[in-house]
Amino acid sequence: MSSNRKTRKLTLSTFHISNLKKCLSDESHVIPMKELRLDDKLNFVEELVEILDREVKKLKQSRIPIIKVRWNSKRRPEFTWEREDQIRAKYPHLFSNTTLASN
Repeated sequence: MSSNRKTRKLTLSTFHISNLKKCLSDESHVIPMKELRLDDKLNFVEELVEILDREVKKLKQSRIPIIKVRWNSKRRPEFTWEREDQIRAKYPHLFSNTTLASN
């Protein structure tokens, strides 16, 4: 019977409005709808704008080429480090002779 009480206690727990905190809007976090790009499944479309830098990450047994890229994203940091092979597969046009060349 005691295990039954625990189950009932968990199912009867409720969320009370007093747990909410006041939220003040910040205009700098508002993204105009015309600037958003969505795909067919309503996911954000983020595009790589340019390659800024290149490094080779050294691990115990391997080396992984990484590149610093700039995104046109509105929901994550504008600059990120990505694996070069993955970006090269998605954006081969950015690896022309005029951009950063492979080592």
